Amino acid sequence: MLRKSIVALYIFICFVLQCTLFQSISFAGIVPNLLLILTASFGFMRGEKEGIFIGFICGLLSDIFFGNMIGFYALILTYIGFINGKFYRIFYPEDIKLPLALILSSDLTYGIICYILTFMLRGKFQFGYYLIHIILPEMLYTIIASLAVYPVALLLNRFIERLEGKEAYKFV
Repeated sequence: MLRKSIVALYIFICFVLQCTLFQSISFAGIVPNLLLILTASFGFMRGEKEGIFIGFICGLLSDIFFGNMIGFYALILTYIGFINGKFYRIFYPEDIKLPLALILSSDLTYGIICYILTFMLRGKFQFGYYLIHIILPEMLYTIIASLAVYPVALLLNRFIERLEGKEAYKFV
């Protein structure tokens, strides 16, 4: 229960930062996707179930505050959390290359899926323009932001694991 409360607080903090601070320092209307960083990070740090749970919550927050329909971003981030959770077994906290590669590929996937489902299906076929002006700048900004957000998520994960370890030791 304590773990879920701490993670919920971290989700809330990242959501507020994405809506306030990063909106004010946006470049050409592009802001980093902190909720995607959080979903991917906890997915490969904690596994598929945690990735699904956090992805759904982060996506639902995005749907409620930014989306036109409920469930669109929740579904995308749930799948991203699930896929990143598949890398749980090969995750090493000391190595930052895998997390950055997974966050980068998750953001690319997120951008392409959003393009296909929101623009291409409505007959807007300017993928090159969307890629150059939306997807790539957001990927760059997200990967830069992940250099600050990911270490905090890693520390938070270690803190939660220590708390869970102490609680398990207390009952043995």
